[in-house]
Amino acid sequence: MIVGIGTDIVEVERIQKMMSDHGDHFLQRVFTAAEIAHCQPRREAAQHFAGRWAAKEAVMKALGTGFTPEVGWTDIEILTHPSGQPYVVMHGTARTCSENKGIGTILITLSHTRTYATATAIGLAIS
Repeated sequence: MIVGIGTDIVEVERIQKMMSDHGDHFLQRVFTAAEIAHCQPRREAAQHFAGRWAAKEAVMKALGTGFTPEVGWTDIEILTHPSGQPYVVMHGTARTCSENKGIGTILITLSHTRTYATATAIGLAIS
């Protein structure tokens, strides 16, 4: 059963500007070490970081919190299976919020072009 759904779109240029203006401080505030290790070596790293930014925003919407200080950026982690399929790992307050809402799994899909990155998250009930 679907408990929550969220979607987000972000301009890649916006993420690129934050990376240029704030460097590692921005990356470490928003992304986990595993996310940085996945995105940073890529040729078009900003597109990959933007996809994960959009995914985190979509997850926040699926949780019903939106962007709030109560759920930290790194409490939502977007990882990738060897097959290339992205998946969500919840930590800290995001995990607590998810459990309180009755969400057991969050499905995620993301896509990006040179200009935009988008993601959709679907929260499924604990089974």
